[in-house]
Amino acid sequence: MLTQTTFNVENNWININTDNKDELRRQSVEYGLDEDIIDYSLDTNERARLDYDRESKLFMLIYNVPNRDMIDNHYETTPMSFILKEDKLITITNNKNYYLYEKMREDLEKEPNQTVFEFLFSSLFMITDQFFPYVEEMNSDRVNVSNRLKEKTTKQNLLSLSDLETGIVFYISASKQNVVLLEQIRTHTVYKRLTDDEKEKLDDVLVEAKQVMEMTQISSQILQQLSGTYNNVLNNNLNETMRILTVLSVLLTIPTIITGFFGMNMPLPLENNTFGWMITVAMSIGLWFLLSFILRRFMR
Repeated sequence: MLTQTTFNVENNWININTDNKDELRRQSVEYGLDEDIIDYSLDTNERARLDYDRESKLFMLIYNVPNRDMIDNHYETTPMSFILKEDKLITITNNKNYYLYEKMREDLEKEPNQTVFEFLFSSLFMITDQFFPYVEEMNSDRVNVSNRLKEKTTKQNLLSLSDLETGIVFYISASKQNVVLLEQIRTHTVYKRLTDDEKEKLDDVLVEAKQVMEMTQISSQILQQLSGTYNNVLNNNLNETMRILTVLSVLLTIPTIITGFFGMNMPLPLENNTFGWMITVAMSIGLWFLLSFILRRFMR
């Protein structure tokens, strides 16, 4: 599906929403998009990047955006393509990031008198802001999981913690790539042709992107510390369990040795004594308590 919007009299915004390569190729022929750009735009694993064609003066950037749908109980990101050519801004969306087109359209209706680059940077600022609610949600989930783990360290709670760690890894990678991309724009030849207002909007996006990156890094560090803490707790519990089992196995050898000795088929002490079995039981109990006392003192 292709939609076209005119703003600031002579500027055009074309959005192509599709996951189909043939359809994208058919709709983008008149805009001079080559095969590489089409491949980049449809690659769901494409990292944030910047391309500039001097001959056609085509400026393309791919920006990481949040995917609103959870995948395997964690959030991920998806790339979105922005292509500038003269007075046109072309965006290529799909089912995962089409919701951003709606938000971009709302922002454009509020400020219709923007240049193409101003609209681009305003859109990137809005997209960067979309990261914060998901990071805050992951932080809230982390607190809930931590509280549940304090009550009981179950497999389900540990798996929930693992899902949060996986999700934050995607966000750290995406936010770092976005920051690198924005810094590349500032060192690119295109930056010299920007107006002061356009440069200011770009700086605003960069500041916001760095805040997202720092926020995700802090969340990741807390999750790693939390995960390490509960790994130590589990190891300590395992050590305590093994210690108890070792002590019990040592103590259980006392009655086994005594009953084994008096169970031999040969003349033995107390074999003719009426209270022989009671004496052997008393010996076992006495030695058991003696060994328990020794082990307790030793393990302290």
